[in-house]
Amino acid sequence: MDYKEIGKTGMKVSSLSFGASSLGGVFHDIREAEGIKAVFTAVENGLNFIDVSPYYGHYKAETVLGKALKDMNRADYYLSTKVGRYGENGVNTWDYSGKKATESVYESLERLHIDYIDLINVHDIEFSDMNQVINETLPALVELREKGVVKHVGITDLQLENLKWVIDRVPEGTVESVLNFCHYCLNDDKLADFLDYFESKNVGVINASPLSMGLLSKRGVPAWHPAPASLVEACAKAAQHCESKNYPIEKLAIQYSVSNPRIASTLFSSANPDNVLKNIEFVNEPIDWKLVEEVQDIIGDQKRVSWANS
Repeated sequence: MDYKEIGKTGMKVSSLSFGASSLGGVFHDIREAEGIKAVFTAVENGLNFIDVSPYYGHYKAETVLGKALKDMNRADYYLSTKVGRYGENGVNTWDYSGKKATESVYESLERLHIDYIDLINVHDIEFSDMNQVINETLPALVELREKGVVKHVGITDLQLENLKWVIDRVPEGTVESVLNFCHYCLNDDKLADFLDYFESKNVGVINASPLSMGLLSKRGVPAWHPAPASLVEACAKAAQHCESKNYPIEKLAIQYSVSNPRIASTLFSSANPDNVLKNIEFVNEPIDWKLVEEVQDIIGDQKRVSWANS
């Protein structure tokens, strides 16, 4: 397992890291004890960065994760959570006010059974008034950083242009990291186009969803996936090709996503301890670059014309 620094934060994190969204039952129902075991399995096998949000499972993911963390050595992991997206009783809500951001951080501390947060993110800024993020949300988080309640501040979004827009409009050092998903995987590497920019601003890069929310899996996409049918079909053909080579597309996808040394870490999420171990084994094996070329040839023109690029 490789370890790389997130920007200039001093946090050296595992190239593969644990996304805790699955602990909230975001993808399907989970057995809580198994989910807690998945967290221990990740950390005990070298994954030292954990990402969560109050939004995942409407506080459930933080609550379940907290049950694991209270029995862990705080020095063994870095913890990232978020503000801005929430929900209750099955209804999603958004609040990017400075007041709510501050309250949310302290509430997360209680649920997670920790006394500081290593990285606090403004969650999915595309849903916000981004001027409010600049003038209210981020200043509130910077104030908490100055108090030591949080150590570092970041922003997350699907749209890379939104991340750049905010960074361009705040004082240097306000945003220390970005989290972007579905843009550094076998079918879409748009994130690579922005790495020079982020590095010029001393902003660290965290990647997520190496399987492109199921596109790059033998199981295929869930019904709600927004990808066009042509891309779904191309990725299904790629998965079949990998299967014929006895090389699961999930393995190739994860190996590819962690292969870029300019990206600090790639998040995956699973509440299954066996899947956690399997993914760790994937990144500890050499990647088949010839198969990467074959898969990307199959995906072809769909590679950069996808739902995630809009």
